[in-house]
Amino acid sequence: MEYLDRTLATVEDNLKCEEALLGNCERTGREILHVWEPRRPSVVAGYSNGALEEIDLAACRRLEVPVVRRRSGGGTVVVGPGCLNYALILAQQAGGPLAGISRTNALIMERLRLAIAGVTGEQVSIEGHTDLVVRRRKFSGNAQYRPRRAVLFHGTVMLGMDIALIEETLAVPSRAPAYRQNRSHREFLTNLEVSGRDLKEALREGFSAIFG
Repeated sequence: MEYLDRTLATVEDNLKCEEALLGNCERTGREILHVWEPRRPSVVAGYSNGALEEIDLAACRRLEVPVVRRRSGGGTVVVGPGCLNYALILAQQAGGPLAGISRTNALIMERLRLAIAGVTGEQVSIEGHTDLVVRRRKFSGNAQYRPRRAVLFHGTVMLGMDIALIEETLAVPSRAPAYRQNRSHREFLTNLEVSGRDLKEALREGFSAIFG
């Protein structure tokens, strides 16, 4: 698996880069871990038709925060400076370890949990299907997109994200995991106390351990 630490000009550009790497993996089997850090805030909605219902579009216009869609499902997120994004682009084989959404979630989320726990010294847990949590607060959301011969598994890790901006631009989702307990974004989300450099190295080492 190759490692690419490269941030393009906009969030939309970086999402398109992930899709291009995914298409290349389908053709060639070339697997990549791509990490990037947005230069300005954006709202990123999942692919479902109801994703835009979670966004305060008037606030986004007023604050000049663009809204983009991604290929994967899952909830709407706000990314920006202080939010490390990663994408695993992996070849998929029938009957292999990535066969099926549940098996892929279990494999990658556990490796992600171990890598982050190791670098932070925190007790990290997996909640819902693809949330990572410390001290009962979420710091990472993850999703996947599965064409026929490859898998895109990507997510965010909050390191210094503006949670007040999330509160201002997103409504509390109508469908939330039980552990959220109706908490507001301010009460529910948190940033990890770790540098982006150290976290990138932990992800690189952790995923290389299972994907070569």
